[in-house]
Amino acid sequence: MNSGADKAQPEPLDQESRVVAQDHTALKLWLRLLTCTTLIEASVGQRLRRRFGSTLPRFDLLAQLYRTPEGLRMSELSRRLMVTGGNVTGLADQLEQEGFLLREAVPGDRRAIRLRLTPDGQARFAEMASAHESWVVSLLSDLGAAEQRTLLALLGKLKTGLHEDAEPALLSRLSPAPDPEPTPALRRPRSARSSGPLRARRSPPSGEP
Repeated sequence: MNSGADKAQPEPLDQESRVVAQDHTALKLWLRLLTCTTLIEASVGQRLRRRFGSTLPRFDLLAQLYRTPEGLRMSELSRRLMVTGGNVTGLADQLEQEGFLLREAVPGDRRAIRLRLTPDGQARFAEMASAHESWVVSLLSDLGAAEQRTLLALLGKLKTGLHEDAEPALLSRLSPAPDPEPTPALRRPRSARSSGPLRARRSPPSGEP
């Protein structure tokens, strides 16, 4: 009879555990950043579904419109979210049916459509943003305030270098505000821990050690 050791072992959640000792430190760092991002996104997405019946893409779309009360064209939303126009249309259809946004014609451009939050949409996002903030604060609470400031500064230095090296075509697809100001609902610090397992969503890049 085969022992339990003969059974296939599940793939570890953290992608960095698959690197070997001789791999470059930069590779290990990249994998750790990717793992942390994946785990945080998975946890936040799970909690959004449980509490609000929503998803991260819906949250991101609402956030863009919340920061722009006058509304945004569909094409601009697509660019900021870095998704296809079809994806934005699908999300907008759902949110419009739920009464959270309006479609409006753009004066002077008969083909353009602008999306704007309704009062219900603004209230809904403010509630979601407050919960989102508390979850992120909780998930990062293993780092002290000084450690968080240090990490933020180091990642800022890294991001500056990446922006300098990036192709203009790539940068043009990014939001015009790489570090947008938090919405008012995201400014109040919260410390309550929220339960829920962390679950990776994305598979590792091909060719990753």
